[in-house]
Amino acid sequence: MIPALVPLAFCGFFVSGADGKLSADATHVVLMREGTRTVLSMQNDYAGPLEDFALVVPVPVVLQQENVKTLPKSLFESVDALSAPRLVEYWEQDPCPAPYVGGDLKLGGGGGAVQGGSGGSGLTFGGGASAVRIEAEFAVGEYEILILSARDSGGLDGWLRGHGYKLPEGTEPALRPYVAAGSKFFVAKVDVKKVKLDGGRAQLSPLRFHYDSETFSLPVRLGMLSSSGTQDLVVHILAPAGQRYDVKNYPAVTIPTNLDVSEAARKDFRTFYAALFDKTLEKNPRAVVTEYAWGAQSCDPCPSSQSGLTAGELTTLGADVLPSTRIGPLDDTPTPPRGAVVRVGAIDVKGTIPGSERVVAGLRARFRSCYQTGVNNDPSMAGSLVLKVAVSTSGEVASADVTSNAGVSPGVAACVSGVVRRATFAPGGGTITIPLTLGADVPMPVVAPPVPRPPRIGVQSIGSGFTLTRLHARYGRGALADDLVFAAAEKIVGGREERGATGELETGAKPASMNAFQARYAIRHTWNGPIACEHPQRGVWGGPWPDAGAPSPGTAIATKLAYAPRGGTTLASFVPNGIPEQAPATSPSSPDGGTTAPRRVSACGCDVLGAREDKAWFSAGLAFVALAITAARRRRSPAS
Repeated sequence: MIPALVPLAFCGFFVSGADGKLSADATHVVLMREGTRTVLSMQNDYAGPLEDFALVVPVPVVLQQENVKTLPKSLFESVDALSAPRLVEYWEQDPCPAPYVGGDLKLGGGGGAVQGGSGGSGLTFGGGASAVRIEAEFAVGEYEILILSARDSGGLDGWLRGHGYKLPEGTEPALRPYVAAGSKFFVAKVDVKKVKLDGGRAQLSPLRFHYDSETFSLPVRLGMLSSSGTQDLVVHILAPAGQRYDVKNYPAVTIPTNLDVSEAARKDFRTFYAALFDKTLEKNPRAVVTEYAWGAQSCDPCPSSQSGLTAGELTTLGADVLPSTRIGPLDDTPTPPRGAVVRVGAIDVKGTIPGSERVVAGLRARFRSCYQTGVNNDPSMAGSLVLKVAVSTSGEVASADVTSNAGVSPGVAACVSGVVRRATFAPGGGTITIPLTLGADVPMPVVAPPVPRPPRIGVQSIGSGFTLTRLHARYGRGALADDLVFAAAEKIVGGREERGATGELETGAKPASMNAFQARYAIRHTWNGPIACEHPQRGVWGGPWPDAGAPSPGTAIATKLAYAPRGGTTLASFVPNGIPEQAPATSPSSPDGGTTAPRRVSACGCDVLGAREDKAWFSAGLAFVALAITAARRRRSPAS
């Protein structure tokens, strides 16, 4: 029986043991990186006959059983949901509200939001056997693992074919540089009887393995050997110390964000986002698009029932093997939850600024968002700020300067100052002094002492300030000539309801002292009730009006974007005001044949020039290239 070919988006191709045609449209990869240590977790899906197949991944070293794990699929779903493009819905608040008597007025980034459309479906994106040697053999989950070494690519090609694997034309030349670099080959054979089906697609348990390499990269070239159509690749990168990553050998752009969309997006959010993404790639061919860069343990707004990755989830994704992780006795004493709290002290007003107390109190939610983002980089941060705000006679903020800072990071202080600068007060004019206290809210301690028990050994610390970066590529056969190489990138913000000097929402990314960028879109309902006060406050957004007859819905997210409907719709039907022009990304090609990092271009037009990367990167230290193939059901014979 002739094995059939399966296109694979990530790093290779599947080959089945049956004649049926298989297909794979998307792959999710989660990488964790610190120093030279890379932890790679990947999940693939396919549709077609359920025959035995294998996944073959060239690796730089011989992996042992303790290096390889299977992960729960739900963990990938959590990561995908946290970083997915999101849709929120805001209602303009009464411009003439009753006097403020306490509590928070929810604004901007964390206010009311919409849920997905119809039922939320899809919303939540040499020669011969003598040339090959078996270095290790073990079982993990539904996988039977072999670690192979090969003296030459022809010998490896012949060994695989001789053991029932059908390879496409061009496999041997593609394997040649990796064999020459001394890589080993991780072969995971799968018993498909143990694989669950979801809508006709087999859901493989995600695989995780780690290794050390100077180069931080991800293979894509071998996957195109058997590609017959367009494929999606979503790469999530988790890194401690607030580090963001970007590609350095392909054009790099950020997705336009902060766009106001029509109510049609409520039902067809995935369709809208797919059209926006495709338009971005049309303007920037071969680009890899940044869709998210944020602290991994928080979000604003958050998908429903999620507020970031837990320490346990970060550990499962690889934090347990990072250099900064500490292993030792665990403290089982119950720890009360802690939350970021911002307290606004008594403000001092000089001049005539009616209603200033209410406006400042209404900014607390945004102050807290600034502080929460900063705490992700430094969990121990707490302190106080004093701001002096100058208000013009028209009510616009002329300046908002931090005159006192005790223990608060410069990034958080700048964020708080920016929140005040974008506020609007009643006409009059004068100055306002605003004291703020930022700290952690500590509940009452647990009264009952813990039950004595033997100490457990485990992960004591996983570092701090993990940043989650989401990169999205969509490409056809032959579109990507080189594997993706990643480099540390500057911190950026965007998609946070921030407005520029003219009051317009900023629609791209800009450099910042913290990472807080997301693909975020909003449906807005302007106030349509009476306005009966002398100084109405317009442009304050929050949850549904009291007489709307419905509670504030949650945040909609667009997942499974590879399967989003495409064609038959236009962006104009979703974005009445149009998409801001985005500067094209520059080519990474250099005159001498090497690869030079592209300028990282955002919708706001800012860019950063990266460093040079030579095409022969794999000769210094080979990072992964994966080649996924499927064997006919037959008994494997050992290599001699």
